[in-house]
Amino acid sequence: MEDVKIRYSDSDLQEFKEIITRKIEKAEEDLKLLQSSYKNGSDNGTDDTSPTFKSFEEGSDTMAKEANMQLAIRQEKFIRDLKNALVRIENKTYGICRVTGKLIQKERLKLVPHATLSIEAKRKQ
Repeated sequence: MEDVKIRYSDSDLQEFKEIITRKIEKAEEDLKLLQSSYKNGSDNGTDDTSPTFKSFEEGSDTMAKEANMQLAIRQEKFIRDLKNALVRIENKTYGICRVTGKLIQKERLKLVPHATLSIEAKRKQ
């Protein structure tokens, strides 16, 4: 008798697929907002105010752009992780801990749908 790998049922996988697809759509919208915030040089018309104030504002603009770029990079990684999770759903390997080989709890996957580690394995890291 061959040992049967425990995995999520097709209906469970379909449910996770819908959750992940919605998260990808939302994440891509958020990413567009972040990207437009640092790609558009929005000048708030400070030409008529004192030069000192303008340099302060440019400094904070630069910091805000850098922060948004960092957020965008993190968002891109999140989208990539979610898309990889969709691939695992197609391969029917979704929800299986890559360390223990056991099923990751459904509650965990609903909160962190791109998880590849069970809580047990995560704690050992």
